[in-house]
Amino acid sequence: MVFGFTMMSPLVQAAVVLVVTVVIVQVVRWLLWYRSFFKFYNALPGETSFSLLWGNLHMIKGMEPEQRLQYGYDLMCKYPKFYRFWLGPFRPALALFHADTVRELLKTSEPKPQMYYFALPWLGTGLLLANGDRWARSRRLLTPAFHFDILKPYVAISNQASQLLLNRISKSAAEKQSFEVFGHISLCTLDVIMQCAMSYHDNIQGAGETHPYVQAVNELSDLWFERGRNPFLYNDLIYKLTSSGRRFLKQCQYVHSLSESIIQARKHQLEKDGPSKKRYLDFLDILLTAKDENGQGLNSLEIRNEVDTFLFEGHDTTASAISWILYSLAQHPEYQQRAQAEVDAVLEGKDTEQIEWGDLPKLDYLTMVIKEGMRLHCPVPFIQRQITQPATIEGVKLPVGAFCTIHLLNLHHNPTVWDDPWTFDPDRFLPDNMKDKDTYAFVPFSAGPRNCIGQHFAMNEEKVVLGRLLHKFTFTLDKDHVVKRKVAGVMRAENGIKMFATPRR
Repeated sequence: MVFGFTMMSPLVQAAVVLVVTVVIVQVVRWLLWYRSFFKFYNALPGETSFSLLWGNLHMIKGMEPEQRLQYGYDLMCKYPKFYRFWLGPFRPALALFHADTVRELLKTSEPKPQMYYFALPWLGTGLLLANGDRWARSRRLLTPAFHFDILKPYVAISNQASQLLLNRISKSAAEKQSFEVFGHISLCTLDVIMQCAMSYHDNIQGAGETHPYVQAVNELSDLWFERGRNPFLYNDLIYKLTSSGRRFLKQCQYVHSLSESIIQARKHQLEKDGPSKKRYLDFLDILLTAKDENGQGLNSLEIRNEVDTFLFEGHDTTASAISWILYSLAQHPEYQQRAQAEVDAVLEGKDTEQIEWGDLPKLDYLTMVIKEGMRLHCPVPFIQRQITQPATIEGVKLPVGAFCTIHLLNLHHNPTVWDDPWTFDPDRFLPDNMKDKDTYAFVPFSAGPRNCIGQHFAMNEEKVVLGRLLHKFTFTLDKDHVVKRKVAGVMRAENGIKMFATPRR
């Protein structure tokens, strides 16, 4: 080898020496950078056990979903405001779960990090995944879709869907059999969102125990979450070669075909009949007619992205909230009775059992029940942000590029923020009990400029559906069924929730 090198011309020798020197210099520079990078993040509060391949992820490998949730809670108790967690050897994440640390991030418009981009083939750059100017433009264009005048007619749709849900549950009640809550509620909330978003009328709740769209969304969110926990699947090319990647893309094709067929049908209707004369504007009407300050509307892909985003966020998270609230009420009959008494009082003397727009502000106790249910079983357990501007968290100056996870579930169970955090107690949301509470202590819809644009829509729907259910039935848990929590972007039950419904009237 030495002989071969000496036989080279001086010019070639110089080139080789130069290339080798450059490589060595770059490697040394990278090693120095990584040493500084690792030293900075490893000095932050967090676990010291470190794997060269997995970072800290090896500590949760093999854990059941419930065990992972407990492990995260234990870490929160050990580090009450934030901690560092290595997602592989090169990706530290900061977990925030106290109002003091969460506030600093949520009051900004910082973008979503890489893990959200894993959902791009599904949701595109809709409002959930968009950043920067694209997000700001979409937010301005979509805000009118959630004006109170637009939301008002949707209450009647929630009532119609609730009646179909009552009919389905009545069959189980008549046979004195338990029913699986998530399945029933998911079909109801999908029915609501399909009608409110796109005036799509189909036999969604009568088509069987589930719907292909619900199955697709459940699998997509599961695959999305699992990919985020495995650094070896971060590369798009590698992921597409795996069975999980192929399943993900297959389900993407299905949800896109559904949304595109509905969009195209509406476009053809508009071309044929002109503006709709129906009683209310839906989300798709506003998408198709919205114009920005330059007179530009949304193109076909942007419209599909927003429809896919709204269908996912508008049905899945709401179904989670309602299901877990029913679960908590079934565990606590005293609170269920108080909520029933309030709904009964609001509907007393009326010639209809529908909960109308004017009834919603009267449901004070039910509102506290909903908030407490979302605190205890937060529908969206965590959200994430990427630091693009220098920020300071608890005196620590975070560099640009820092990756932060806001653990809403742990924030809502933080014993330094909430008394008896594991106890279901709607009275904690009485005005006197909340007057001194930090506004960032309870943020189920996020907060700040990137909060959930549809939170009023969701709250209205939850009041109607829960109110109608509680007016009609009393719920008790099926004691032979074990409920296990599962986090996959949305808080679900690994094996569902089963309960009995007893007619009250």
